[in-house]
Amino acid sequence: MSRKICFLPVILLFLTFQVFAQHEPEIIMPEYNFAPYFAATVPGEEESSIPKNILNNEFYLESLRLNKLAQEAYDYGDYDASAKYAEEAIRYARLSDEYVAVKLIEEAKRLLHWADINNVVKRYPNKYNDGKKYYEKAVAAHSNDELENAIIVAVKSIEILSLLEAAMGKTAVLPKQYTVRTWAAEKDCLWNIAGYPWVYGNPDKWTELYEANKSKFPDPNNPNLIKPGMVLDIPSIKGEVRQGMWDSSLIYQAP
Repeated sequence: MSRKICFLPVILLFLTFQVFAQHEPEIIMPEYNFAPYFAATVPGEEESSIPKNILNNEFYLESLRLNKLAQEAYDYGDYDASAKYAEEAIRYARLSDEYVAVKLIEEAKRLLHWADINNVVKRYPNKYNDGKKYYEKAVAAHSNDELENAIIVAVKSIEILSLLEAAMGKTAVLPKQYTVRTWAAEKDCLWNIAGYPWVYGNPDKWTELYEANKSKFPDPNNPNLIKPGMVLDIPSIKGEVRQGMWDSSLIYQAP
C-alpha cells in the first residue's frame, strides 16, 4: 500500500521534477481484528494499518495544500512559484514521515513495556521476540534517518504485540509486591491492603501479609505499624501467579 503525492512536472528549460510525499508501508493485514489502534481508514483510500489521526497529521495536510498551490501555479504559467511550492511540499512531506515514524515507535515501545511487565515472553516467546526485534529495527532505522523502513518495521512490531495484548485479555498478571502508600490519602493498612481486589479481595486475609512481611516492620510484633514506602510481598494463597510490583496504570483481574 503506497500513498504518494505526485506533483505535475514543472519544466523550466529541460527541468522536470516530481514530488513524492508520505509513504505507507505495503502491509497485508490479517483477517482477525486488531486493537482499536488499527481501526482507522484514510479518507478516500484503501484501509490503512496506521490510524488516520497519525497518518493525516498537520505536516501531511500542509504538504497537500502546497501541492495544490504548486499545481495551480503551474497551470497559471508561474513556474518559479510552482517550483517553490513543490519544494516546500517535499519538506513538509518529510516532516510528516518523521512524525508518523516517531508515533509508531512510541506505540510499539508502549506495547513492549506492557509485554515485559506481564512476562508475555514466557507464554509466547517466539511472537514476543519477533515484536521486540521489529521494534529494535524501527528504532535503528529511525536513528539512521531511514524513515520509510522505520515505519514499516514499527507497524510490524505493533501488529504482533497488539495480538499478544489481545490474547492476554489486556489484563496484567497479579502483582507480587506492593509499595505502601500513605494513611492520609489512601488509608493504607494491612486490613485495607488485603482488601484490594488484586491482593486478596478480602480484608480478613491481612494476616497473610503480616506473616510474610513481619521482618520488615519497624516493630515485628506490631502489625499496625507500617510506613509509606515499605515494600510488601504478596504471597499466593490460591495458587495464583504473581510477579512484579503493583502498577496503578495496569488493570488486574481479581484472583
